[in-house]
Amino acid sequence: METHSSSSSSSFSTLQSYLQALAQTPRRLARRAPSVSSSYEELSRVKARSGSDMQRTLRWFDLVGLGIGGMVGAGVFVTTGRASRLHAGPAIVVSYAIAGLCALLSAFCYTEFAVHMPVAGGAFSYLRITFGEFAAFLAGANLITEYVMSNAVVSRGLTSYMGAAMGISTTKWRFILPLLPSGFNEIDLVAPAIVLILTLIICYSTRESSVVNMILTTLHILFIAFVILMGLWKGDWNNFTHPGNPQHPSGFFPYGASGVFSGAATVYLSYIGYDAVSTMAEEVRDPVKDIPIGVSGSVIIVTILYCLMAASMSMLLPYDMIDVEAPFSAAFSGRSKWVARVIGVGASFGILTSLLVAMLGQARYMCVIGRSNVVPAWFARVHPKTSTPVNASAFLGIFTAAIALFTDLNILLNLVSIGTLFVFYMVSNAVIYRRYVMVGTTKPWPTLSFLCLFSLTSTIFTLVWQFTPPGKPKPFLLGACVVIAISILQVFHCMVPQARKPAFWGVPFMPWLPSISIFLNVFLLGSLDGPSYVRFGFFSALAVLVYVLYSVHASFDAEIEGSLGQKNVEIVEESKQSEEEEDPSQKV
Repeated sequence: METHSSSSSSSFSTLQSYLQALAQTPRRLARRAPSVSSSYEELSRVKARSGSDMQRTLRWFDLVGLGIGGMVGAGVFVTTGRASRLHAGPAIVVSYAIAGLCALLSAFCYTEFAVHMPVAGGAFSYLRITFGEFAAFLAGANLITEYVMSNAVVSRGLTSYMGAAMGISTTKWRFILPLLPSGFNEIDLVAPAIVLILTLIICYSTRESSVVNMILTTLHILFIAFVILMGLWKGDWNNFTHPGNPQHPSGFFPYGASGVFSGAATVYLSYIGYDAVSTMAEEVRDPVKDIPIGVSGSVIIVTILYCLMAASMSMLLPYDMIDVEAPFSAAFSGRSKWVARVIGVGASFGILTSLLVAMLGQARYMCVIGRSNVVPAWFARVHPKTSTPVNASAFLGIFTAAIALFTDLNILLNLVSIGTLFVFYMVSNAVIYRRYVMVGTTKPWPTLSFLCLFSLTSTIFTLVWQFTPPGKPKPFLLGACVVIAISILQVFHCMVPQARKPAFWGVPFMPWLPSISIFLNVFLLGSLDGPSYVRFGFFSALAVLVYVLYSVHASFDAEIEGSLGQKNVEIVEESKQSEEEEDPSQKV
């Protein structure tokens, strides 16, 4: 164990201090990486590191608006065509319903944590109180990286949709710098301008940001309603069962059940965005009432909208004639060009709202990560006048604008969000772990063994589904995996009692619903392409490097300073922690 004398100064005060800290990295990793915070600490001491508090001004309808705005972006205008043409056919409606159910199960897990601990950290805070600092940092780093890079790409995509809506080519406002390498030489001045304007809005006020989002979301929903009505009016019911080419499979389920589930895996990415709502929990007026309605309500509404849009598209054209890249615009272009242009305007509003909500979420993630001292505490500051995390918002906004200015990130244009799915998987595991494990009271190994075995079985099922050729062995292997998974789940349910019950709101049918969420997230992760895993591995390795070289030492310094400066209030804090049945020996 390191002595206080060797650690009384900052690890970064001098080069010699830093080199000494690096020499002690293994000890510090063993101490800090698995260290678990408590919900009391997250709501008190950790939260106080931001200085001023965020104002609680949001109600359930604000959260519903933010959830819809975050989810209904450009994804539905792209993934629907690909999933219908290549996987599900007219049964894309069922695929959207299945994907909506998956999203709702993950939303339940987020809601239990957000109600119990209404802080701005979202998944980062949830994992920090269950699996420790390192797991939380790895998840948070991947989320922020994905937010920033995806927002940069989305903002460049917005300029394309705006150009299509106005009948202007994007070459009019983009120009080439030949001195820069290919992929970084197409300068877009409009995209960073949009990002910076949104940055000013979210820095000014969360309430005003919600109002702007509500206006844009309302306009977007009106456009979606227009698309649905036009499709139902001009469409043909026969297209639900008859392909354009008689040689192609016919019927409502042309590719069978496997096609429906493959389609669900493809369109599930259109639901990503509700997780940003959980980062607004610290600014909700009545978390116990507003968060369950806001998160679950937005997922249910979006599921209904998506199913109606899919039905509308399926009525307009036979599934084998749907354009993979721009299904709705192409479906209307042969009938009414002005309708196709209106769709471009509606898609622009959708991209704008998803960009706004994502930028709100990324700033709050960075703010709470700053509170934990694994990144500089400067990011944690909340401005006393605006009650918003101005530092984190401005830094990430400028960084996003810089990337959007010159970078064409083609690898992200397929709307894949592997980091987000990975975090969904982790949160589903965390909600089970927290229900069944209480530090100092129950042993964690039965729960950890169950989670590992269930994840392994889900992974084997996914690999069999993806790589085993059609034939008699495949259904048998899949069925065996299902039986084993259910058996593992039932044994755990009967043998291991819950260690705690949620005081306000909890996921029903524990552990069945979170386990289904784990399985579905593993299954969806298995449907992603190889480059996505390469990118995920690269950024995860980069995050580990940052943690080893900086974060663990900054966190260790903060722990020592906190333990020396909090002696007078330690007894009070430990008594409050014991009321929550947390282990008082774990320090932040």
